[in-house]
Amino acid sequence: MEGPRRTAGGTGHREGSAVIRRYLSLVKFSHSVFALPFALQGAWMASGGVPELSALAWVVFCAVTARTAAMGFNRLLDRRIDAENPRTASRELPSGQVSVAGAVALVAISAALFVAGAFQLNALCGYLALPVLGVLFSYSAFKRFSSLAHLVLGLSLAIAPLGAWLAIRGDLHGDLRPVLALALGVLLWVAGFDLIYACQDVDFDRERGLHSIPARLGLKNALQLAKTFHLLAFGAFLAQGLLLSAGPPFWVGLAAAGALLVWEHRLVRPGDLSKVDAAFFTANGWVGIGLFVGLAVDLSFGGTV
Repeated sequence: MEGPRRTAGGTGHREGSAVIRRYLSLVKFSHSVFALPFALQGAWMASGGVPELSALAWVVFCAVTARTAAMGFNRLLDRRIDAENPRTASRELPSGQVSVAGAVALVAISAALFVAGAFQLNALCGYLALPVLGVLFSYSAFKRFSSLAHLVLGLSLAIAPLGAWLAIRGDLHGDLRPVLALALGVLLWVAGFDLIYACQDVDFDRERGLHSIPARLGLKNALQLAKTFHLLAFGAFLAQGLLLSAGPPFWVGLAAAGALLVWEHRLVRPGDLSKVDAAFFTANGWVGIGLFVGLAVDLSFGGTV
């Protein structure tokens, strides 16, 4: 008895889906959750509530395409290093699942879409799009000569709320202090969790002469510095709420984010890095979501900007 026939169309569909999945995995598309909630916060604060939907759609589009371009560029620059590191050798480029030409095309297309999307928002955003890409791409090269690359990565994500504010407002008028406090918090928060993530490669980084704070200061000091960064980040988010005269929903979201940060640091110790993934992906993914939901609900019930 014959089994079900495989049609050319069905095979092509499966192969196409597999290719898409590989490209999405290359740039860790699901990690957009780290930056996107903060871009949304910037948009909500600029609007004093729910932004106009077409502008909001372009903000999301620009946030995703900019991150895709930056992540693809980082993977391209790191592909030879990744091939030598047992932890990263199975990534799409070093393992050959995605070609270099394919990754270059993805970066170029994503960067072009980001610039085009920025001009759809307003002229100022459009003119700033290329300098923003320069900052986003600089992280990949920066870590080759400075241990401060963790802060550069933080700066890259801190641009998200500032860019979203500018996308909605179209200028720098108004009280910028709340969004600047948010951006500072994002910078420190990202630098802190990147320190934790980099602890996994401390031996490899030292052997290859790569620059990271864990490789330079050791695991114990790096994790302590990550705690300090996260404490300062919490202070910046607190300042954001005070500057907004925020109501209870914001403070509930901030309390939840603070609890997640405490949990994150309880998961990771110098002698036990087995739970870095839970600390990095699970805890940090929910930090941004909690803060955004708190702000959005607060502004919906009469918060002020």
